[in-house]
Amino acid sequence: MELSQLKKDIDLSLLLDEVKVFAPATVANMICGFDILGFALNEPGDEVVMTRRAAPGVVITEITGDDGRLPLDPQKNTVSASVQSLLKNLGLENEVGVEIKLHKHMPIGSGLGSSSASTVAGLFAINALLGSPLSKEELLPYCVEGERLACGTGHADNVAPALFGGITLIRGYEPLDVIQLPVPKELHVGVIFPQVDVPTRDARQLIKEKIYLKDAVVQWGNIAGLIAGLYREDYDLIGRSMQDVLIEPTRAILIPQFYEMKRIAIQEGALSFGISGSGPSVVAVTRDVHIAQRITERIQQHLGQSEIESHAYVSSVNVDGPRVLD
Repeated sequence: MELSQLKKDIDLSLLLDEVKVFAPATVANMICGFDILGFALNEPGDEVVMTRRAAPGVVITEITGDDGRLPLDPQKNTVSASVQSLLKNLGLENEVGVEIKLHKHMPIGSGLGSSSASTVAGLFAINALLGSPLSKEELLPYCVEGERLACGTGHADNVAPALFGGITLIRGYEPLDVIQLPVPKELHVGVIFPQVDVPTRDARQLIKEKIYLKDAVVQWGNIAGLIAGLYREDYDLIGRSMQDVLIEPTRAILIPQFYEMKRIAIQEGALSFGISGSGPSVVAVTRDVHIAQRITERIQQHLGQSEIESHAYVSSVNVDGPRVLD
């Protein structure tokens, strides 16, 4: 259905007065799949409370958990700007007014899709408020544009899993083609966020524009092996496929103790270990929640000895994506 046709299906008299939505953090790239793979976590995530207001337009009245880093200006905040864009394309910008409260429950600049979680929560909330006239597939382009505003690049490896849940493959961008992949039941991850600053824009600038063909062949094989492993639920194949020879060697320079953390994770039974998104968060992939918990504890202890504070999360893959909260 074209967006221009949707307005007639929206009965403004039936709009909800308020909705509260949670959207999850994500692990982009899945180590070997730069800009094309990602999966959603059960925690952390962001919440958006959206309330109808009498006057048309979109306003942000409160942001918590951001240490004052995010703008309240609705033109500059990714959540409100995305909602404004959606209402405009539906022809409702002069008929619908909402106020937004954004509660950040995840670190900004963590490599866990902070901006994506907020954007997805906002768009899912306005869609729910309108009676859910758009499918997730129709919401996705607005999520990607929100990511472009936040990061300067409209990639979907964070917003797609945050929106759809599970593990997603971005097969192509022109046109945008997202495929949901199987989620092995025993797959768990331990995520550690060291308290160091690695801005996404800076991390992307370090990436080489040219690569050796022999390295590309290795990476292609790993991506194909990972996808085959997901379909076969072959944890050994998943583990030996989640190796990054292209991006990790460069980005690891920005993450203190990266290779020591990797050594600990593999020693404690991780299937694989690598960088989440652009970092500095790192992820240990396991087939057992207890192994993931042990790895996060060991790595946090190690970082503490180097006086590096950190947050840790242990999660299975979130297959639901965003949800409306009671």
